[in-house]
Parts: sequence; C-alpha cells; structure tokens
Amino acid sequence: MKNFNLDHLQTFVAVIRHGSFSAAADSMDISQPAVSQQVRQLERTLGTPLVERVGRRARATAAGHELLGHAAQIEVAVDAAVEAVSRRAGSAAGRVRLGTGATACIFLLPAVLKDLRRRFPALEITVSTGNTADIAKAVEDNLLDVGLVTMPVSGRMFEITPVLDDEFVLLAPPGMALPARVTAAALADQPVLLFEPGGNTRRITDEWFARAGVRLAPVMSLGSVEAIKELVSAGLGCAILPAMAVPQAKPKGGMTVHPLSPRLQRRLAVVIRRDKRLHAGLADVVRSLEQLGRKPGR
Repeated sequence: MKNFNLDHLQTFVAVIRHGSFSAAADSMDISQPAVSQQVRQLERTLGTPLVERVGRRARATAAGHELLGHAAQIEVAVDAAVEAVSRRAGSAAGRVRLGTGATACIFLLPAVLKDLRRRFPALEITVSTGNTADIAKAVEDNLLDVGLVTMPVSGRMFEITPVLDDEFVLLAPPGMALPARVTAAALADQPVLLFEPGGNTRRITDEWFARAGVRLAPVMSLGSVEAIKELVSAGLGCAILPAMAVPQAKPKGGMTVHPLSPRLQRRLAVVIRRDKRLHAGLADVVRSLEQLGRKPGR
C-alpha cells in the first residue's frame, strides 16, 4: 500500500458524492481528466474497479462501497496524526472541509480564509458550495467537517450555532418606479428575478410574498447571485438579494437599493456533528465562523 494516495481517495469520494466526474472536478477546482486519472490510479493501487457508470451517473461498485465505509475512518486517523504532530509544532495544521452557499462563499468567506491563512499557514481548507440540504447531508455523512448554512437546519446529531442575521434588500434597475421601502404588493406587477427553487433562501423569499397574499411568478430564477445582479443591471427586472451581496457604495449602472417592508432576513448558522473530533485546525475554523456576527459593522 505504499502507493496509496490520500488525495486520490478524496477524489474518489467526491465522484461518488456528486454523482459524476465532471461535478467532482468542479467542486475540487481541478480538471475532469485529472479526476479520472486519480480514480484510475486508486483503482490500480487497490487492484479493482471502484466506480461504474449507470447511465450518466457515476456510482460505487461493491468494492467502492467497501472503501467508502473506511474513507471517513481513514480521514479521522490522518487528522488525529496531524493534530498530534501540530501540537509539537505549536500551530494548527491538517485539512478542514467546509461547505457553504455560493453567496456566503463569495461575500463572507474571503476575509475569514485570509485571516486563517495568515495565522495558520500549514492549515489546508477545501470549500464546497451547495444548498443547505446538500451541505447538511454532507456534514452528516462526514464528507464535510463543518457547514455554514441558511437556517432552518435540523438533525439530532448536529450541533447548530446561529452566527449572523443577513437582511435582504431589493436591487432595481435605473428608472424603475418603486417606493422608498418596497412591499410585496409593490412588486406584484414588476418583473422580479429570484433565486432558483430548492434552497432555503428562495423558500424564505416565497414565504415573505405569501404572508402578504401576493402570488408572484418571477420572470427568471437563477442559481447565481452575480448572474442575477448582471441581469438587473441589464434592465431585465429587479431582484431580492442578501444585503451582503450588494455593494455598500452606489451600485454600478445607476441601480438602486431599497429596504423591504416588512423586513426580510435569513439567519446563517454553523453546523457540525456533535461527535466530530475537533482537531486544532478544525477548532480554529469553527471559532472563526462563529465570530462572523461579531465583526465590526455587523
């Protein structure tokens, strides 16, 4: 087993988790050929196929399922070994797998990751994005160490710590006639862009309209906050967005930002398994995430 590569094991787990080589490549920010090569090398090392294609989906073979059952234990053992060494070295090291939504990844995490990188240069952090349900499931399955997600999230095995309330605002193109504080009724006849269905952010927005008795049919639903902002800038409609995604300075192109009435917000929380062993690096990441709501100006 001298050729057994932990990075190849991580890649194999990502392929099975995401259901395809291309999706795994996107999540790991490497090329699809690199993913295929690493899985093939792992299969050669172990002497048996680990992945099979069923239609367009990649699934684990019987041997692959056996390996998946040991993957989490291998990761725990490696983390324990790294922690033991890092205690001798006097600094946090090892790998932390973090999952969060795309908006938080763009607008919240860079400052956190920069600070962690400065303080703990030996700490390796991998970040995956997805909706709350996907992130929570990955934390439950020990495919991720910690999640930063939009509430609600539940599970008896989870430790859930609310960290930040993020208010929503309306971003509108220039010239759209809107009151200073925008109500759901004021948007009933306007072209509105929303997040795609399936996530907590869209559910929160839909419930805001429902409480006002407004049945809204959005002109478009998209999964990217940056794509939504570009479409608003192009004049295709207005959008309800988390305030963190809207620049504090005047938005480009003359777009306007309006508060909502009644106020609409989401709560972000850190979620981790109660039985998760917090090695030094993971403990530092969790502490940094829990400090998000205490940052100056928040």
